[in-house]
Amino acid sequence: MADSQHEKAFQKQDAVSLIGRVSRKKGRWFKSVGLGFKTPQEAIEGDYVDKKCPFTGNVSIRGRILRATVVSTKMRRTIVVRRDYLHWIRKYKRFEKRHRNIPAHCSPCFRVRDGDFVTIGQCRPLSKTVRFNVLRIDRAAPAEEGKKMFTGA
Repeated sequence: MADSQHEKAFQKQDAVSLIGRVSRKKGRWFKSVGLGFKTPQEAIEGDYVDKKCPFTGNVSIRGRILRATVVSTKMRRTIVVRRDYLHWIRKYKRFEKRHRNIPAHCSPCFRVRDGDFVTIGQCRPLSKTVRFNVLRIDRAAPAEEGKKMFTGA
């Protein structure tokens, strides 16, 4: 618990009492979000505290389940995902490409990078713009081992 204290306020899970837990094994509360999504091992064994996490916090997943590509991980515990779709133009009888950027909360139990393909689920509003939570990483982006350098003579 001591190494997870990085905030000004004391971080603890609401469902776990810390009284009498000094020498015993740490008590960690977690849940299954249902809908066929497995609880990540990091959420079960980790020591992070996140009240907006769907596995260890007070957030329920309901509504839409979407799949999208991660385009930005610059915010703390929040990512931006991009959904591409086609829109029918009746006049020209053709589709046009469109997209939407959706901010989503990303729990510390996931290691997400730009280019990853993730599944997000709708939840209650977590902030002014965030209404989705990351549930699973479907396909990880290829590892970037540095740019290839020109080695010609």
